[in-house]
Amino acid sequence: MGYARWENFVVAINRAVESCKTQGVNVDDHFREVTKMVELGSGAKREVEDNMLTRFACYLIAQNGDPKKEEIAFAQSYFAIQTRKIELIEERLNLKSRLETCDKLRAAEKQFSQNIYERGVDDKGFGGIRSKGDTALFGGHTTEDMKRRLGIKSTRPLADFLPTLTIAAKNLATEMTN
Repeated sequence: MGYARWENFVVAINRAVESCKTQGVNVDDHFREVTKMVELGSGAKREVEDNMLTRFACYLIAQNGDPKKEEIAFAQSYFAIQTRKIELIEERLNLKSRLETCDKLRAAEKQFSQNIYERGVDDKGFGGIRSKGDTALFGGHTTEDMKRRLGIKSTRPLADFLPTLTIAAKNLATEMTN
């Protein structure tokens, strides 16, 4: 990591260990003190202190190291870039899941509306049935109540603004009535 002396590197390791403790993470799972034999210039061997580290420990050391050192600056940049990549992947997966859940809800509502209209229920009756379902789902609040609470225009679908889990619950309720 660019440290010429082990003693200076130990400072970064100790800061990383403290960071680990502050987070409530078991230090022994990530930092393991070991000794190893090294060969000296004279051919003799000597036991020296060393550490075995997990990727998480390396991350903490990089974050707690001297940013003036090229290796530390590179590691900090690397971990920042990788973290952002994972955030973008998670966002994409969450969006994909949300779109799939919305598609399932649309299909279930289409089938539900078809079933209702086949039984002779008009638009007003259909709206009342949907509102009763939403009232049950939203703890006694109607669809319009929820739109007002969330600041949604009355012309916009409520589902467009709901968390994915709530959309899934709404979908399940719709499928159960089909």
